Amino acid sequence: MKRFEFRNGDAIDAIGLGTWKSEPGEVGQAVEAALEAGYRHIDCAAIYRNEAEIGEALQKVFSRGEIEREDVHITSKLWNTAHLPEDVVPALNKTLSDLRLDYLDLYLIHWPVAFRRGLEGFPQSESDYLTPDQAPIIETWKAMLAARDQGLIRHAGVSNFSARKLDELAGDGTELPEMNQVELHPYLQQDALLAYCRQHDILVTAYSPLGSSDRPESMKGEDEPSLLENEVIGEIAENNSATPAQVLTAWAVARDTIVIPKSTNPDHIRKNLESTELELDGRDMQRIRDLDLHYRYIGGDSFRTESGLYGNIFDD
Repeated sequence: MKRFEFRNGDAIDAIGLGTWKSEPGEVGQAVEAALEAGYRHIDCAAIYRNEAEIGEALQKVFSRGEIEREDVHITSKLWNTAHLPEDVVPALNKTLSDLRLDYLDLYLIHWPVAFRRGLEGFPQSESDYLTPDQAPIIETWKAMLAARDQGLIRHAGVSNFSARKLDELAGDGTELPEMNQVELHPYLQQDALLAYCRQHDILVTAYSPLGSSDRPESMKGEDEPSLLENEVIGEIAENNSATPAQVLTAWAVARDTIVIPKSTNPDHIRKNLESTELELDGRDMQRIRDLDLHYRYIGGDSFRTESGLYGNIFDD
């Protein structure tokens, strides 16, 4: 398994289990199956609303004694309702309680978007948002670093941040994030953002690496392209006696990005991890490189308000 190092030498496995869209009653079993299959990296978030079940699964696995807490890298994310500096640690403590952990290996600001405290669900009007002046992202970030200094997390990072937004964090000399988790797959290769992150010693995690075809219909565009059914991906899979999901996972790792394919199917979970045995050659990589459409499955438009607040999250 390829591993990547944080700035202090801590390591993270290149392939982790994603848990977005994993339903209650299924996610705990998926986490157990993943750890038993050899995964040592689990990606979570408060807004997924399944961390309590994941915590039960983690406790069950750790209690057996074969896998210890220190063996497993666990990521979670700060939701948009907790961007005010005084709300960061309480939100983190809720996640730690749900996951039944004393610390997180990595904590990310989920989106560069702030909601009002106490909001349930997604905003219904502009009054449900906090403006960047009301909740400066740099202050949220400093609170994340303070949580790390308290020992509640080992590493701090962000998710869905463009290069420009990363620059905003470093504007006054503040330490840059150690991770940026973004949508990344052959239809959205993000070469410029990857180059920026490498230049600034920021690791990158690819989410929705398989195309997120199981997300709600309300989040899907009309006639959106399928990654798993792409002809080129299918041919490369057939030529390598692999599955399309294994090709997509291996491609992400070959680009030196971390990847978190989601599944609750034990067989798929195992096969995704077995993509470590697949080595794509130069021709395969070039054919996949030619698939870039700059196409987002997870757009930022859901945060756009009538006045245009948060209307250009990704700076596209």
